Amino acid sequence: MKHFFTSRVKTVLVAALLLAVVLTVVSSLTGMQLPDLFVKGILSPIRSGVSQLTDRAEQLYNYMFEYETLLSENQKLKEQLAQIEDEARQADSIARENERLRAMLKLLETNEDYKLVDGYIISRSSVDWTSTFTVNRGTNAGIRAGMCAITANGELVGLVSEAGSNYAVIKTVLDSSLEISATISSSGCNGMVQGGYSTGLDGLLRMDYLPSSAVIRNHDQVVTTGSTVYPRNLILGRVVDAGFDDTGVAKFALLEPAADFGTLEQVFIITEYNVG
Repeated sequence: MKHFFTSRVKTVLVAALLLAVVLTVVSSLTGMQLPDLFVKGILSPIRSGVSQLTDRAEQLYNYMFEYETLLSENQKLKEQLAQIEDEARQADSIARENERLRAMLKLLETNEDYKLVDGYIISRSSVDWTSTFTVNRGTNAGIRAGMCAITANGELVGLVSEAGSNYAVIKTVLDSSLEISATISSSGCNGMVQGGYSTGLDGLLRMDYLPSSAVIRNHDQVVTTGSTVYPRNLILGRVVDAGFDDTGVAKFALLEPAADFGTLEQVFIITEYNVG
């Protein structure tokens, strides 16, 4: 028996006694029964913990719900933005096409003998000294090899080199294999225009066989002289430089093409015109 009340047991007994005294004092002060105080003392921390867990769970649920809602709204906004951008591109394309058609009508007013077939560029090729592109119209639309292609403003683009039922390959004026008889509008001097690829003048045209007495100024307009292939006065380009050729007898001029091949979308093939 003398070892029964060990120090640990004594400590527990003292703590229990103190707790009983505290509960008795609180009970007398608050008027609550000891069992109520005991239950509340035990359950209050538990209730507090459960309440905190519930609040955290609710916050997490709200966060996840709001996150999913934001994801859904973000996707809808992306789709709406893509649709707006697509509509804007279509509107720009229609505006450009309308502008080209208005220019073409003006061209036909001054060239009533022209019969035109339009075509949209679907592919391009530029290798070594060749420069071609393909349009989406062909023999079914009356196009055949040997017809020339122009812009809506009457700028010479090139010559049809191949035609299938629903496509046509156009060799551009930049291609070194094309030689076009041309005239400097301001002076009336004649020469031959050829693409500059073979001479290292990428993107430019070269006009040769000009007389040594020819007066050549920058920005002078150069047009076709007219033939069975190219109608008269199609715009080839404008002079950007000039000089004497290797013989020292004749002059040459470098031209910037009138047609903007970098932005070209649509061309018009002349299927018929009055050669006279």
